[in-house]
Amino acid sequence: MTTLDEIDRRILTELQRDAAQSLEALGAAVNLSRNACWRRIRALEKAGIIKSRVTLLDAAKLGLGLSVFIQVRTNAHAPDWLEQFSKATRSMPEILGVYRMTGDLDYLIRARVADMAGYDQLYQDLIRKVPLSDVSASFVMEEIKETTQLPL
Repeated sequence: MTTLDEIDRRILTELQRDAAQSLEALGAAVNLSRNACWRRIRALEKAGIIKSRVTLLDAAKLGLGLSVFIQVRTNAHAPDWLEQFSKATRSMPEILGVYRMTGDLDYLIRARVADMAGYDQLYQDLIRKVPLSDVSASFVMEEIKETTQLPL
């Protein structure tokens, strides 16, 4: 599957809004039968367009009220260092995203922790696992927009 038609886009939009809705409700929303919806969803999964179905949780209600962006600059750019860094960050559940950046910043890490002490523990764990030359953090004061929905 290389091209998406308007119905595929509507299905994906609906699933991004609520992946738990029934096939009947989804079909009604996109004007297709339950079976036709199911076939299209399976094709979208097979094509890798739908990577997984997840449940979004309220981090604050689960005691993870502090969102932090960690900026990393490094002097090490060898493949073995990158492998060590990738392995370390993937192993830490507090880290939600890691991005290699252009410009003067090498990596940007997005994490969720309970509080400042939780951030300090995360920082200590990270620098124990991989050598870093310059690390700074910015803490989210207010989430104005947070979504996983892609614009289709």
